[in-house]
Amino acid sequence: MNTSNWEYFAISKIFNSFERGKVHSQSSLPFGNDYFYVGAKKNRCGVMTKCGYDIDLISKGNCIIFICNGEGSVGYCNYMDRDFMASGDLILAYGNFLNQHISLFLVTMLDMERPKYSFGRKYGKYVKSTKIPLPVTTSGNPDWQWIEDYVKKNLVPKLPDKSKSVWEKNFDTKPLSNNKLQLNTKEWEWFRIGDYFDKPYKATAYNAIELITCSKENKDSIAYITRTDANNGCKDYVINEGFTDIESGNAITIGDTTATIYYQENDFICGDHMVVLRSSLLNKYVGLFITSLLNKERFRYNYGRAFNKGIVSDTRLKLPATKNAQGEYEPDWQWMEDYIKGLPYSSCL
Repeated sequence: MNTSNWEYFAISKIFNSFERGKVHSQSSLPFGNDYFYVGAKKNRCGVMTKCGYDIDLISKGNCIIFICNGEGSVGYCNYMDRDFMASGDLILAYGNFLNQHISLFLVTMLDMERPKYSFGRKYGKYVKSTKIPLPVTTSGNPDWQWIEDYVKKNLVPKLPDKSKSVWEKNFDTKPLSNNKLQLNTKEWEWFRIGDYFDKPYKATAYNAIELITCSKENKDSIAYITRTDANNGCKDYVINEGFTDIESGNAITIGDTTATIYYQENDFICGDHMVVLRSSLLNKYVGLFITSLLNKERFRYNYGRAFNKGIVSDTRLKLPATKNAQGEYEPDWQWMEDYIKGLPYSSCL
């Protein structure tokens, strides 16, 4: 990439319009699963939770999101392709040239500005005046076509297969099952995790500086799972050098000091402070269902109150239930599996 002929453009000159997010308190969000609520965080495109419909709080999609507040993420940017609800800590930028390919490029360039800003030096005041270099046309305007072609040719082919299918819009949106189940939590019952899962344990911790990273496609690769809140907890893929404590797949991993919770389908090794949760009742679909509910407990835990082994066992989840031969309630594991299989995109899991 030759950037010698690129020119600097102020953000105010790049985009057509700007607006603030419309949600001033997460507690005011309508209940439901219709829209993403996006806040001041970098991971997961900033998605904090899902919420219901409120026309006064909806922001249009296909925009760049500037994170203007938040101690860990201020100065970063995200892209949202669909209508959503946004925190008032965000500035949303719109342009008639935007699409997902151009936005991937822009977010990467804009994130290079992040070191200039912090919790004490808010990004919001400087967003419009910030300048970034971009390739230009002969008329001196940003060369959006060059940017889109570059991303399609050089970046998209390097994505993992599932991610690539999303970008190329050839993924299968169909569910595994046409039996679409409806959630009715009023009929569910409370169950203690420790009564149905094996005793949680601390995984053997491997130090990142002692590992050799590699691509996922390497035949000797294995996932290195840490407390990161991105990429399903996978910090990197590393060379499997005959590790003595490889964790078998079909498990739930929990970063105890961060309450980062993911289902692991394949074998893996762990970083420090990782709790592993297993059960003979677990499979990929049940694991994803349970993980979603465990993540609802995250707000209770932080570095001062770790989601440790004992707390995991004593955690109670409200689950779909069925009665056994003795007339006692027990979790309806089959219903959980059927529910996940009935969701759109479940054929891609």
